[in-house]
Amino acid sequence: MKKIMIIEDKEETQKLFLECLKAEGFYSTGSEKVLVGVKQVQEQLPDWIICDITMPELDGYSILAMVRQDPNTAIIPLIVVIGREAQADICKGMEMEVDDYSTKPCNLSELLRAIAASLEKQAIIKRYCAAESHQFLVPPPTNTAHPVTSQPSFSSNSLLNEVFQFIENNYHQSITLQDVAKAVGYSPAYLTDLVKRLTGNTVQRWIIKRRMAAACSLLLETDQSVNQIAEAVGYNDKNYFFNQFRQYHGITPKSWRNKHRN
Repeated sequence: MKKIMIIEDKEETQKLFLECLKAEGFYSTGSEKVLVGVKQVQEQLPDWIICDITMPELDGYSILAMVRQDPNTAIIPLIVVIGREAQADICKGMEMEVDDYSTKPCNLSELLRAIAASLEKQAIIKRYCAAESHQFLVPPPTNTAHPVTSQPSFSSNSLLNEVFQFIENNYHQSITLQDVAKAVGYSPAYLTDLVKRLTGNTVQRWIIKRRMAAACSLLLETDQSVNQIAEAVGYNDKNYFFNQFRQYHGITPKSWRNKHRN
């Protein structure tokens, strides 16, 4: 039986969801408290998460970030419930790799449609995974002469060739998940689910991996400034590049250069 976790602060709405999902044959649990709900997600590892985008304790984006940052819950499909006219919330949700959304006032048929669509996507992906499991990604080597400048080892999986080719051709520009999805003809949510399940990383993570590899090559092989390198690998905001490089490598770009040139 498929498990669904509902994080919704309005008791009446949560009860309506729980009863509806139970009637449809799902095992569902709920929480009105965000942090309690997230903890239950981590403990129970449900098949789906449904959460309201607007809650007093933390908003749905914060929940999404917490779920995606935990390796144990990162690939659980998440459906957010938003206001019917909140187009900005839909766009932001897609940017943050929400799997689907339902609108309120609560439309139970729409919620069931979102779950059914997620089930269909999972079935398709499982079939491809079974057929091409031998082509999963191999991490970049760690014992070569210049391991730090190796570009990410992109998969030869036929489903992802276009995705990685687009990243390779455009990582030096300000590309986003939406740009990649548009280029390969998938919705952002579907592409996110596909890449995450086949590779264990998100589209955005692969863009970052490619940019970091290119940045390391430039730091090692040129005398360009950090600002110049940031621009060369697709970052308009130099501070964002600096912070992301430090998060990815554990040290600043300048310190990395000094360490590997010595």
